[in-house]
Amino acid sequence: MKSKIVLFMLLSVLVLAGCGQTKLEGNMTLLNQDNDEITFPQEKPTLFFFITTYT
Repeated sequence: MKSKIVLFMLLSVLVLAGCGQTKLEGNMTLLNQDNDEITFPQEKPTLFFFITTYT
């Protein structure tokens, strides 16, 4: 039963990944904790992390 669920999830991810865009249009800009704008480069792949705390 678990193997069927895992297989279904993997196939779902594969289908969803195939439907996505190959490149983002426009710049991706986020705000950091000091409200400074951070722009990610579009020329090469970029990995970024979100760390969120609720206080």
